[in-house]
Amino acid sequence: MSHEDALDNVEKHNKARVAICDIDGVLRGKYLHKDKFRSVAESGFGFCNVVFGWDVADACYDNVAYTGWHTGYPDADARVDMSTYREIPWNNNVPFFLADFVDAEEQPLDVCPRSLLKRVLNEADKLGYAVMSGLEFEFFNFKETAETLAERGFYQPQPLTDGMFGYSLIRSTANQPYFQAIIDEMLQFGVPIEGLHTETGPGVYEVALSVSDALEAADRAVLFKTGLKEIAGRFGIMPSFMAKWNSRLPGCSGHIHQSLWNKNKTQNLFFDNGKMSEIFKSYIAGQMLLLPELLPFYAPTVNSYKRLVEGMWAPTKVTWGIENRTTALRAIPGSAKSTRLELRVPGADINPYLALAAAVASGLYGVKNKLELKAEPIQGNGYEARGAVVLPANLQEAALKLKKSKIAPEILGQGMVEHFVNTRLWEYRQFQQAVTDWELKRYFEII
Repeated sequence: MSHEDALDNVEKHNKARVAICDIDGVLRGKYLHKDKFRSVAESGFGFCNVVFGWDVADACYDNVAYTGWHTGYPDADARVDMSTYREIPWNNNVPFFLADFVDAEEQPLDVCPRSLLKRVLNEADKLGYAVMSGLEFEFFNFKETAETLAERGFYQPQPLTDGMFGYSLIRSTANQPYFQAIIDEMLQFGVPIEGLHTETGPGVYEVALSVSDALEAADRAVLFKTGLKEIAGRFGIMPSFMAKWNSRLPGCSGHIHQSLWNKNKTQNLFFDNGKMSEIFKSYIAGQMLLLPELLPFYAPTVNSYKRLVEGMWAPTKVTWGIENRTTALRAIPGSAKSTRLELRVPGADINPYLALAAAVASGLYGVKNKLELKAEPIQGNGYEARGAVVLPANLQEAALKLKKSKIAPEILGQGMVEHFVNTRLWEYRQFQQAVTDWELKRYFEII
């Protein structure tokens, strides 16, 4: 849709909805009157910089430089990306746009996740590559609302369906109105779904979002997670993208599929006459080298590390294999169209912009430096791979490893790395200060 057509549609609806993505991948936004929107579409608008200065519970960080009480929380300059125009089908087709932030010099703000991905993709473009991607999410669904969960203290939420029933036609038919609404309304929202099915676990679904260029893929992923929650609420359902909500059940993945193409997207550069190309091998080598250092971008919460355990379909070591779902990196050497890499470490709790930026940047690092893929592909059980590097075991360990990285600031920017590290250390500190029900049950009476 042209710029003017988008403005005309805002005029017809008298308003527009505009959103930005914060550090944790949460969309924050507002409604703007049509007259206000027309003016900000040209010149941008102010958005309180606290959106990069608080956590998922709106508690303000005390350890970040970009924003905080010491800055007085001024407005940051946000710019509407008119190319992201959509209409929200479950909300009277209200026009919707995403926005990015710029700094005082009109350059992309270094702590803005969407701007970071744009910078990484611009680097790929300079190297002559177009990046294609598609994300997958697993998510549990519950017969709950915000009110019912609060009433029971988030204790034992009721799953939408019972039992372990992956790829079930019966379960999806039993909740057909909800199932179909996801597929149909997301398509109308410009978030086409390639596949949707039940996974193994009570009330869990898996969605594969259609492949596209990488920025659009991340946009779709963020919009899916937020949009799904709005759709589900209409049915009295609450979906959760928590990495691991129950210790006895598999966690929720957020796998990232990637491939490099030539600029006009006519040639998949990972494909070489039915074999893995040298570019593909170097791309994998780059991701393997940097995976331990960049882990917080793929496992950003305390809960993320409850998913990364042996035997639960989530990798614990830096490994790769060909069509091997027990490894961290799964090479899929298919046709000239389908050959790609699947990064299996991320959970559904990722910020898609940050995770995809880290994945692509580390892959490009391997390509630029012509790294050799020296490790042999894992045959069989990746958890038993001898000599493989073990991933950090918790968020604090991972954040401190990222803090010490020499390469991360080079490929992702010093400002973003410092800011993100401090937000993750804050997150871990909040957990350390909490007293859990596990501790109460274990120690309250007996000690």
